[in-house]
Amino acid sequence: MTNRKKGLIVTSLGVLFVVPDSLFVRLIDSDPMIIAFWRGATAGILILLVLLASKGISVFKPALKSGVPGAIYIILIGSTSPAFVLAITHTSVANVVFIFASIPIFAVIFSFIFLGESIQLSTVLTAVVVISGLGIIAYGSGSSEISSWKGDLWAVFVSAAYAGALTAVRKVKEISMVPTIPIAYIGSALIIAIGYFPFEEFAKNGLLFLGHGLFIGIASWLLTLGPRYLSSPEVSLLILLESALAPLLVWLVVGEFPGEWALVGGAIVIIALLVFNLLKLSKERQKINL
Repeated sequence: MTNRKKGLIVTSLGVLFVVPDSLFVRLIDSDPMIIAFWRGATAGILILLVLLASKGISVFKPALKSGVPGAIYIILIGSTSPAFVLAITHTSVANVVFIFASIPIFAVIFSFIFLGESIQLSTVLTAVVVISGLGIIAYGSGSSEISSWKGDLWAVFVSAAYAGALTAVRKVKEISMVPTIPIAYIGSALIIAIGYFPFEEFAKNGLLFLGHGLFIGIASWLLTLGPRYLSSPEVSLLILLESALAPLLVWLVVGEFPGEWALVGGAIVIIALLVFNLLKLSKERQKINL
């Protein structure tokens, strides 16, 4: 099996495991911060145990030498766990995942600001269209019973934080950041535990808590490994699958209709990014064939 096929399989599986993330939040009847605690703690402990069993304690040494970029990555990734739950709690699943599709745009902007990388005209045009789509989604939140600008803002924060984490880690490309994921998730859970007592809810929602964390742990692992064998456009195209599948899954299971404005805005975002990444992928393949 070629590295590219391996990357396609691993990344696709990672996307499929992350699709039910928002559905778990909808199904669990508990305080958002308690959901976030168990999401982070379970996923973090799972990845930690796998790392220790497969490579031992020494696997953490390179990551601990990643300095400021590594610290930024840990803080931002850790912050996305409670922020994601708050986003899903306060707005529709469709709004959240459509906004998440804008992560590549944030990544390009941060790369320009912090890494000094140039921005091509096609990227600027795509960003304008994506922002227009997000504006339509935000407009629809004002007229929808299940959507709110508060949740939309949390979703924007998650997108920006995740893009910022990806930008920071590019400063230390030679170091695998997989070992920092349990540090980020468990650290986030411990901070939440300062203000909440999450164990009382376990008797009622234990299986859902553990299932939620299991899916996120597996998805986080796969989505960290898979992109190492793929180009950025290919990764972005595969991740767009979540934006299409997650709202459909929640609609099917709990009957949450995202609303016409969310569908229109989301379609604009996804189509713009789809065209953008297909063009980038085509250019990369043309360079390889030359």
